[in-house]
Amino acid sequence: MNNKQYGTITTDAQGFGRMVLEVGTGTDITNLFRKAMIDAAEASNDALVFNHETQKARRISADEIPEEMLPAMETAVDVTLDPVMALINRSHEIKPKDLEMSDIKWKYLIRSAVRGKNIMMVGPAGCGKTQAAKSLPEATGRPFFYFNLGATQDPRSTLIGNTHFKDGQTSFDESAFVKAIKTENAVILLDELSRAHPEAWNILMPVLDEGQRYLRLDEDVNSPTIHVASGVSFIATANIGTEYTSTRVIDRALMDRFEIIEVDILTLEREEALLKYRYGKQVSAALIHSVADIADATRKEWRSEEGKLTTMVSTRMTVRVCELLADGFTLAEASEVAIIPFFDASGGSDSERTFVKQIIQKHIATVEKDIFSVGTESDTVEQMPF
Repeated sequence: MNNKQYGTITTDAQGFGRMVLEVGTGTDITNLFRKAMIDAAEASNDALVFNHETQKARRISADEIPEEMLPAMETAVDVTLDPVMALINRSHEIKPKDLEMSDIKWKYLIRSAVRGKNIMMVGPAGCGKTQAAKSLPEATGRPFFYFNLGATQDPRSTLIGNTHFKDGQTSFDESAFVKAIKTENAVILLDELSRAHPEAWNILMPVLDEGQRYLRLDEDVNSPTIHVASGVSFIATANIGTEYTSTRVIDRALMDRFEIIEVDILTLEREEALLKYRYGKQVSAALIHSVADIADATRKEWRSEEGKLTTMVSTRMTVRVCELLADGFTLAEASEVAIIPFFDASGGSDSERTFVKQIIQKHIATVEKDIFSVGTESDTVEQMPF
């Protein structure tokens, strides 16, 4: 064995841990070096060398690697031996079977995460943004943290922490978010970012900025600065559109900190395939087709410039309907509780709710009463067969 082993830093097979590979052979020699030395070498783009005679390791520039080893080094960093590239290229293999997301967008999601990018998933409510975001850490084995910013009433407490006064002493309890950003290679989901309080956006600005990546704990007496750990990836979800009245227009400076991934609304065929995969053993194919067709009809109307609907039946809603069908509800009963309440009843026979009832009606074989009787809201519900 040569008295000296030269190594370069790369990422492990899962795409999130650092390792040192020997130049020329590609052998893992990480155990020869201290973590602090690996960190320093990575930060300065240096190589590493371990001298077996002196039992000492040190950082060196790439130029100090012996020339006779350079051809072998070129082979060692071939794409086929780069674990990060390998993970990106086999992303389709780790994609969950029940995730209805195009392969190219899933690949982009995986790539953005393993490269430590911030990702924003945008699309209508119920189209699968949160599910896609949660699938990422499951597929890659990364630590996962979830924060629903839409339900946050006190951004500073949620993102920074709380100061307590007891017995004349001041103490500070850091938030779960602080613990999350200190976890290497973590995937942190910022759900419903478009519903968050503007103060939350202000706090997140330096955290998400590639050139800063820190959080100042202003609530603490000493106001320490916490730097985001290496490999951390933030994923935000946002409902963007005029129908979301409780959302805010996200600041452009904040938007620019993210890679944007649009989550598609499913076609009839993809919706049906998803529902069959999940509920095909419990719900008949005919019923599943009806649910998917009802959703597809509302989506086409919603997309139309002169459409009668301001919202649509989402994938979240079709899943809820199939869950009820699996529990013995009829299509009429499941539609009454899982679809109808989401559509406006104002306008009587010309309302959105009536229009959706007409769509559903086409899929119900036997009807005992007319669902389009006009009266009070309570009367209408009583007269509905579903």
